[in-house]
Formats: sequence, structure tokens, C-alpha cells
Amino acid sequence: MIAKDGYSTIALVLLVSVMVCGFAFYFLDHWFRYILLFSIIALSGLTIFFFRDPDRDIPVGDELIISPADGKVVFVKEIEESVYIKGKATQISIFLSPLNVHVNRNPVSGDLQYLKYHPGEYLMAWAEHASELNERADFGVLHPSDTKIFFRQITGFLARRIVYNIKEGDELKAGERFGIMKFGSRMDVVVPGNVEVKVKPGDKTVAGESVLGVINA
Repeated sequence: MIAKDGYSTIALVLLVSVMVCGFAFYFLDHWFRYILLFSIIALSGLTIFFFRDPDRDIPVGDELIISPADGKVVFVKEIEESVYIKGKATQISIFLSPLNVHVNRNPVSGDLQYLKYHPGEYLMAWAEHASELNERADFGVLHPSDTKIFFRQITGFLARRIVYNIKEGDELKAGERFGIMKFGSRMDVVVPGNVEVKVKPGDKTVAGESVLGVINA
């Protein structure tokens, strides 16, 4: 399955590819034609590969916090969260390489009470201050247990667009798709003290499947 948010990018890449190949076969020498053709096919294939959107087996349990992104856990640290939870919390940061699936999924079920988009810089996504300075979108969800969960999409050095298809007031369901980040990025999930964190730096995560934590109501 291909992510619908990637259709326009894929179409553009394929269109440019056809135009470049047409130019090459009319104006370039024999070997240059085939080198360029191979390069264009590879680029088109990588673009389609990037926007893949596989189905996932979502674990059952209202108390579970599920990974919203494929990638590698780069930080698990204590912070003072001032936007939504407004208190001591634990931040779990997941870095997505360009080879990871970039479709994002809701980490928990609940009422989306807070959403804010921030334009910003383009630091490397694994940089600690990327969550403060880079382009990002912040989300705050009130879980049915009255536990507040905060998460954010953060662009990386290559990424230039955040996409989300949810809005304040929506009722979210854990594991469902909600958006995509394009070409390398980071996802932060911030949880309060009543959440038992189940991952550590270096762990690999699968969106919609890996359990990041358990809510102890």
C-alpha cells in the first residue's frame, strides 16, 4: 500500500522522470542515455519505496502507549513539559531515517485537546534541540484515564513538510494513521509519571505495534 499523502510527490517524480528520459533519448549519446535511465528508474523506485504504508497488527489494551513512528529510540529522558502536561514528564524520542516507513499513527486513544503547528529551522532530527527549533506540530491527547499524553512531529535536515489529518476535538484511536513526515524526521512522545516506560535508547520501534509504555491509572 502507498500512503495517499505521497501521491502528489510520486506523480511529480514520475512526470519529471519521463521528461528527462525523453530528453536523454533524443539528445544524449548511447551510454549516457542508459546511465541516466537507470538513475531515473532508481530515483522513482526509491520515492515509491519511501511512501509505502504497510498494515500493522495493533496491540490490544487501552492502557498501552503505542509507537507513533518506525525508527530508533535516541532519547529517553526526564524533562519539565510546559506546553500540555505542564509538569515533570519523560520524553521518548524516535529518529526516522529516510529508509523507515514515515506514516505516523496515534500513540493512544483519547480526545485531541491541543494542536499547534510551528514553522522553524532544519537541524538534524537527532539533535537534542531539534524539538525546540525545528519545524514541528504538537499534539496533546487526554486519555480516558485522565492521563495527558503529548507528542510531536519534528522535521529533519532533509524534511520540508509535515502532514497531519487530525484536528482539535477529534476522538483519536490508538494505532490509526494520522499523518506523515517526509524524508527523515523525529517523533517525540512525552508521558507523565504514571506511565511505565518500556523502551530505552537504541531500541527499534514499529509504528502501530511497538509498546512505548503502559499507563498505570
